[in-house]
Amino acid sequence: MSDGRAYPRAYARPEPARPNRAATLESRRSNAAIPVAVVLVLLGLYLGQYSFLAPASLGLVLLFAGGSFLSTRLNPLSSHFYLPRKPSWLAIGVVFLGALGLCGYAYALLVRHAGGFLPHL
Repeated sequence: MSDGRAYPRAYARPEPARPNRAATLESRRSNAAIPVAVVLVLLGLYLGQYSFLAPASLGLVLLFAGGSFLSTRLNPLSSHFYLPRKPSWLAIGVVFLGALGLCGYAYALLVRHAGGFLPHL
């Protein structure tokens, strides 16, 4: 038998696998979309005084952003447009809730004829 081969000993303890730090950093999710969604909702509520198109369009933007969050890592709400980490479920829920709220607000303005179609300058 040659001494060049290194066979594991039968009585050696198996070493525990080391956690992959890159995988653990990647698995954490981001909450960065929450403040952006809250600002867009507040902006839509303010601009709803002048026209119902503003909250409706911002609601659609948030709706498409939430759909993008569910499917890919593309982030239409950021300047870099690609997320290194996926958004958290809380962030996705806040974006969808803001979208539904703004669309409902725009619909209520339309039904009550409270907001104009175009803003009066």
